[in-house]
Amino acid sequence: MAFSHGATVPETAPAFHPTIWGDFFIHHSPETLQISEECMKDRSNQLKEKVLGVLEACSTIVEKLNLVDTLQHLSIDHNFEEEIFSILRTTHASEFDSSSLHDVALRFRLLRQQGLWVSPDVFNKFKDEDGKFKVDITNAPRELLSLYNAAYLLTHGETELEESILFARQCLESMKGDLESPLAEQVKRALHLPLTRTLKRIEVLHYMSEYKDEPMHDSSILELAKLDFNHLQCLHLKELKDLSRWWEDMYREVGITYSRDRVVECYLWSHMAYYEQEYTRARMIFAKIIAIMAMIDDTYDVHATLLECKQLNEAIQRWEESAVSLLPEYLQKFYLKMICTFKEFEDELKPDEKYRVSYSTKAFQILSSNHLQEAEWFHKNHKPRFNDQVKVSSICSGAPWACVGLLVGMDDTVTKEELEWALGCTDAVRACAVVTRFMNDLAAFKQGKNKYDVHSSVESYISEYGVASDVAFAKIGSMIEDAWKTTNQARFERPELLPAIQRVTNITISMMFWYDDHKDAFTYSNCLEGTIRRLFVDHIPF
Repeated sequence: MAFSHGATVPETAPAFHPTIWGDFFIHHSPETLQISEECMKDRSNQLKEKVLGVLEACSTIVEKLNLVDTLQHLSIDHNFEEEIFSILRTTHASEFDSSSLHDVALRFRLLRQQGLWVSPDVFNKFKDEDGKFKVDITNAPRELLSLYNAAYLLTHGETELEESILFARQCLESMKGDLESPLAEQVKRALHLPLTRTLKRIEVLHYMSEYKDEPMHDSSILELAKLDFNHLQCLHLKELKDLSRWWEDMYREVGITYSRDRVVECYLWSHMAYYEQEYTRARMIFAKIIAIMAMIDDTYDVHATLLECKQLNEAIQRWEESAVSLLPEYLQKFYLKMICTFKEFEDELKPDEKYRVSYSTKAFQILSSNHLQEAEWFHKNHKPRFNDQVKVSSICSGAPWACVGLLVGMDDTVTKEELEWALGCTDAVRACAVVTRFMNDLAAFKQGKNKYDVHSSVESYISEYGVASDVAFAKIGSMIEDAWKTTNQARFERPELLPAIQRVTNITISMMFWYDDHKDAFTYSNCLEGTIRRLFVDHIPF
């Protein structure tokens, strides 16, 4: 997704660094755990019952909300989905009168994340007659942090929440050097990236070591979090092994050696959409879609001539084996392998689910035609206007296809309506594409333009409006924020699509990881080695 902004000159195209993993996951034998998988499962079930008991024993709404927040921070809320939804639904329907800004902000965040509307007016009680937050709040870091994280779930027109973010950030910045652990670390992370835009499986790597220092720490909950993480890690490792074998055969068979060898990173991206045990099929299909997406991107952007781009697009639009005759020899095996892989997706689906693959195929064809448009712009030295450039390049980011592809392998709750919505590339899907495109372009601009790169959105804006790069960055940054507001708003406007919207939101959130600090961590993936090891290789000690 937004893998690159390249061009089509094979003699001079830059070589990507080789994979840092090689066949590591094919041959990796994980360390023997202190406890067998079967024992982990049994112990986890015992602890789940304990946690359910703790939930039932909560006597107040505030206690329940704080426990839900803990379960989410520790990424074990997937074990208690029904109970958590019941708590939040009941909380939403109940009167809530608390004098604690932390409590009010926590309720606001948890409910809005779940697609349950809460008015920003709930914060008015903490403001003075002039509409400013009362002075005593400026010295309450925990309350400010809760307000800050909650306010990032703002929608269009909620200027009061924009003001809340600025106010809380200013206060937290001024006091961050005086805070104690674990609050100090949590504030530092939030100021870099608010909690609502942080991936749960990244947050848990931090929070698991911090939770023991929380005032309401529960040893049973922490033990469950460690067991759950290690148990899921065993599953993820098996999937990585299988995917790596598939990729090794694919990469060797099709001979597209100019493309980035990033199958482990493709799996990480898929894992960011859904890490839960029941989504093995979805993860594997989606990871393969991302891998194909990267190969297509590199073919259009850094290798194929314009004629070859046209031939490839025509074959993809026809989507039949006989169209292989249209292609140059070096693309024929790749094309046939793509068709074969999509047929394998169908084979993995139940009879009443097979239709989903046709949606992914259509999204792929839309992506291909937009890649061709970019190639034509480049070869004709055409500099499109900013809006035209964004319209095409946001599709070329790959995010719209990804938003369709992530639904293909999910469980039987996925509906035709959700697939139509994803293919239509509106609201949250469109926002995901915009965030992906802009964050990639900002990173690419910071890294420096390659002479074969097509005109990016940053350059288009600078050229069309005659402004300096910092002005363009500020404008594009505000457009990213607008896209986030659209994503947040979709939860309330399309409640019937909420499960799909939540997964699409995960993809949008992942962009904050891949392009953090204006770096392209997919293409230049050396920096991810530590994170990947912590997620998939290193066990959490008991």
